[in-house]
Parts: sequence; structure tokens; C-alpha cells
Amino acid sequence: MAVVVRNEDETSLRGLIARSSELKGELVSFAQGPYFDRWLTPLLLEKAGSERLLNEDDTIRITDNFILRYRLPDGSTVVDRFLAGRRDLSEADRAMLLGWRDPVEGIFEVRRKDGDAIVLLNLIDDLEYRTYSNVGRAAFRGVSMGGFLLTCLVPVHSADGAWLVSGAMSSYPKSSATDIARAALHLAASHPELVFRNPEKIAQGWESMRVDRAAFIEFCGSDELILPPAEVEERLNAYYRNRQEAAVAERPDRAQGRQLPGIDLPAFELPQPLADSDTVGVIYDEVDGLNFYADYGMLRDLFADPALAGRRQYQDALRSYLREESIAPLPIRRLATAYPETVDAVFRKLLRKPGFNWGEHGEQLLRRRKTWYYAQEPHPSVSVVGERLSELAAGTGRQRSTKARRVPRQPDHP
Repeated sequence: MAVVVRNEDETSLRGLIARSSELKGELVSFAQGPYFDRWLTPLLLEKAGSERLLNEDDTIRITDNFILRYRLPDGSTVVDRFLAGRRDLSEADRAMLLGWRDPVEGIFEVRRKDGDAIVLLNLIDDLEYRTYSNVGRAAFRGVSMGGFLLTCLVPVHSADGAWLVSGAMSSYPKSSATDIARAALHLAASHPELVFRNPEKIAQGWESMRVDRAAFIEFCGSDELILPPAEVEERLNAYYRNRQEAAVAERPDRAQGRQLPGIDLPAFELPQPLADSDTVGVIYDEVDGLNFYADYGMLRDLFADPALAGRRQYQDALRSYLREESIAPLPIRRLATAYPETVDAVFRKLLRKPGFNWGEHGEQLLRRRKTWYYAQEPHPSVSVVGERLSELAAGTGRQRSTKARRVPRQPDHP
């Protein structure tokens, strides 16, 4: 829905944008000071690579991300440090800066121009943003309707529905729609939290994941598999092919005249650490979604025979599952549930605590080792993007609707 800015509000909005420009300039100067050099410079050098070449847009984008999102060793951001040292700032200034700590990253389609603003559709979260620049409408002079922008947005505090370009802004013509769609789908799959800025996508994601999990169980016979890596890839490719063929059968009109990606080509490959393991555990959980675990067969053997807990390789495997932040509590919970008669013996040996009892101490152990997992709200592991992005990916030009397309995440691994 379009946001209408009344004439009497325009002066106030211009004042807020002007003030944001002043604050951003001071914030950038602060971040580029010698104190932060130990963190910012390595980020720039990493992007520059061995040739030590870095263009202006990349420099601006990295610096902007560092200012707004980078977590310093104490957990604070550059914005937090700036606010702590500037007691002269008004409450309005502070609110403005605090809002910038949650920027909107996306790939945007230009819907229309409206005075000093442009209205952008974020292809990732399927929301529209009325967007301004703190340098005025000149910033959008080369931007055409139907084209695309890669940029980051921050809110204009106290001006509902008004957003500002933050950092670099890269513009792409309408003719680049296919490549843009491919990049947006990759971003949605690799960073589903960007999709879930839209509450509707969270609800759609849970429903899509429920349907997908049911199909997975029907196809594979269970929500949990333990297979060699090559067989995992073969099984998952067969599953995804089956799902796509079923989708084509349901909507043959949408497949006419074009090849659906993935039906004739491998769609799934395990990351190298998983591909190098002896076995891979595949668990499609109703909350944690589809996940992959290296050497899960070894852990299954350990819980089936607690005597193996005396062997170093089995101890190291279980310790890595407890230690690694990339592994949620799910696989350990599954094993504890599957082997209630042996779970206590396994952990007593591992932890060297004769009195350990999983029923009394198990959840406490997981909460202590997996603090990050319990500190966040669960989200579906399936990213659901809007129909407009689906249209662009398919090379069609229909108007937006409310339908959605499922984008599976790539596997996580220890």
C-alpha cells in the first residue's frame, strides 16, 4: 500500500533526512577513526584479495555494514559506541541511530518515482519501501522504473513508511531481470532471516515446511536417514526431482514452453566436510527443518553400545556435537529419545559425572552448550518468496499476486 505524505509533513521529513545526513557523516568519521582500525581494515583487506584491489562501492558497502551490523568483542556495535560517547544527542537523534542497527538488506525492483522518493519492491521479503536519499532526488537520476537496485535501507525515525538508502547503491537495468532473480533466490535461500522480515512469509514458510516434510517422509519412509554421502545426494536429488515433477503435473500451464530448472540437472550437493564423512545423518524435524550431520552413524552406534564411549574417536564425535555452534540440540535429543536406556551411561562416561541423569540434567546441559539456539525465535527452514520474484526467475512479466514459491536452504554442517 502506498504511503501518502501530506504537504505539512514534507518539511518535517526533509528536516529528518537532513539531520540523518549529518548524523551519518559523523558516524562514518567515528568508525574510520584509529580505534576501530583493528577490525575494519581486515574486512577491507579480505575483500581486496591478494591483488589488494577494492572499488569504491565495495569500500562503502563494507564500511556501512561494519558500522550498522558488525559485533565488536563485547557484543556492541559501532552505533552503540557512538551513542555512548555522545551525550549531547537529543532523544530523537538517539532513536534515529538506534533504528539503523536493523537495516533492510535486499535486491529491489523500482516500482515508481514519487517526488523526491522512489517506491521499491524488495524481491527478498516482498514488501514495498518508500525510499529517499540524504543527498536528494539527484541520487535516483539514473534509476528507471522496472530497473533494479542492490542496496541497504534504514528507517527514518518518526516518519512512518519512509526509508533511506544507506551505503552504496548499485543500479541494474530491466534487461538484467533473469540474473537479478537468480541472485535474489540465492540470497533468500542462504539468508532466510531476510525473507522473514515479512510476517506473512513466516506463516507461509511454516505451512510450506509442513507440506514438504510430509512429502519427504512419504518419499523416504522416515524423517530421519543415515546414509553414506553419495547415497544422501542421490536420495535428495531424487526427492527434489519428484517434488518438481509433482508441481509440474499440478500446473502444466506454467511449464509450457520452458524447462523447469533442476528436473534434468543435479540440484543438490553436500558441502565438502559432509561429503568427506563416513555417514551423513539427515533429519527433517517439524521445528528445526531439514538438517544434515556428519558422522551421525558413529553417534548412533555409540548410543546403541555405551561401551564405545571409552574410545577416543567416539568421545570426540559427541564432544564436537556439543561444542559446535553450527549444530543445534536436535540430533542429541533424537539420540537420547531413541536410546533412553543407554543415554545416561554415554554422558556419564563423556562428562565423567557418575550422577548424570538425562531426564534431570539433559536439557540444562543443552541450554548451557547451545545458548545461541535458545536465544532466538524458531523460524521455518523453508524460505518462501513472492510471486514477483518467481515471475522474474521464470522470465515472465505478469503482475504481482499473493502466491509464493518455496526456496530450500542449503545444508548446514559441523
